[in-house]
Amino acid sequence: MRRLVLTVLAAVAVVLGLAAPASATPGHRPPPPPLDYVALGDSYSAASGVLPPDPTAAPQCLRSTRNYPHVLAAQLGANLTDVTCGGADTTHFTTEQYPGVAPQLDALSEDTDLVTMTIGGNDSGVFINSILRCGAAGLLTLGQGNPCQQQYGTSFEDTVRNVTGPSLVAALTAVTEAAPNARVAILGYPSILPATGGCFPVMPVAVGDVPYLHSLQTTLNDTIRAAARQTGVTYVDMSGPSEGHDACQPLGVRWVEPVLTGTNPVIVHPNALGEAAMAAEIVRTRSLHLGR
Repeated sequence: MRRLVLTVLAAVAVVLGLAAPASATPGHRPPPPPLDYVALGDSYSAASGVLPPDPTAAPQCLRSTRNYPHVLAAQLGANLTDVTCGGADTTHFTTEQYPGVAPQLDALSEDTDLVTMTIGGNDSGVFINSILRCGAAGLLTLGQGNPCQQQYGTSFEDTVRNVTGPSLVAALTAVTEAAPNARVAILGYPSILPATGGCFPVMPVAVGDVPYLHSLQTTLNDTIRAAARQTGVTYVDMSGPSEGHDACQPLGVRWVEPVLTGTNPVIVHPNALGEAAMAAEIVRTRSLHLGR
């Protein structure tokens, strides 16, 4: 009889042991669920021109599978929803950019854990127009003087401060409202030109206009930083990290491709090395708590 009782008790113990949850094991914790990550933004987020293209994207968006959202998602093991699109500005957060390309904020929800973006450079056409106009002016003077600054003065920077700035605040506010539980980060733009000198005609900007355009980019990044601070969004600085990696540097060093002799058909945009660097800076930003 005693042997029978012991056998029954042993069987019960085995059953109870098998039924015990994994969390009951001392020191064992189940792995956290993967982050629900949504990538917003423009061509610097989409890595326009970097091969291979993303087959899930609208062709007009020129999105690459090597953009920093894909790189970051792979590093974090995150579930990525990528709605980045070349040419996007802040209005395309709430309106269609192309037929069939939904407003980018439609991808956000209360379940979103992480949001990243670069945005603002296309607003009012200021950034791209400054590159094009200063390039044209530089060609006319064979790279001498500061013809672009003489012609346009403070108009580009004034537009960034007075028009782009408020648009960024409105856009970031809309993001935080659409994804109230997410960590939200906006990146600055990596350096396109060095502070002085340049590399005419590879970047066809007159030597005196190089600091002029560098100042414009600094103003844009400062405006993005200010909008992020005002809306409680994390700003990821790319100005410091990208110093010495501008479009005038040799292949393998530069993060942005130049107008001439570059490897990217979409000129003055990040290459794959630059996109990887942008992903790395997001991970290094401690306030996002992304380290594993």
